[in-house]
Amino acid sequence: MEGLSKKEIEVISELEFYEKYYFTREDIIHHFKNKSSMNHTIHKLLKKKRIISLNKNKYYLVPIKAKSGSWVDHSFIVVDEVMNGEDYYIGGWSSAHYWRLTEQVPMKIEVYSKKRSGKKRYLNTSIIFRKTRENKFKEVVTKKMNGHTFKILNKEASKKWFSKTDN
Repeated sequence: MEGLSKKEIEVISELEFYEKYYFTREDIIHHFKNKSSMNHTIHKLLKKKRIISLNKNKYYLVPIKAKSGSWVDHSFIVVDEVMNGEDYYIGGWSSAHYWRLTEQVPMKIEVYSKKRSGKKRYLNTSIIFRKTRENKFKEVVTKKMNGHTFKILNKEASKKWFSKTDN
């Protein structure tokens, strides 16, 4: 815990104790007198690489048990947390691999969303965000892994997508 302030240790300890590795500002606000001091502590923890920003309001706490200073959660869980569990699904090679249509392990996760596009890297997970239409969400199922849900293109739609590729 070298190099951490008393307040930073307090916040990290509580999150670790309750195993709340994905957290929002609302989860830690009770530790602070005002938002300014909370923002300062978050900034310091980001700089020290003790937390990682996932979106405007969500962070990932790097566990103390992470020996090398980094920790890897399953890519599908990371995606669900980044997207706050809403308006997305995992497709492409990732869904084909999930449904065992291919043994090829994808290097990047394709995430289809109504709003986002572009590439981003979170916790050793490379994500390609692709915009899609509302009607595609009819082909999505919710699955569970390690006690966490995620959204993925269903098996039939994945088979259809896979049959169109050059395998």
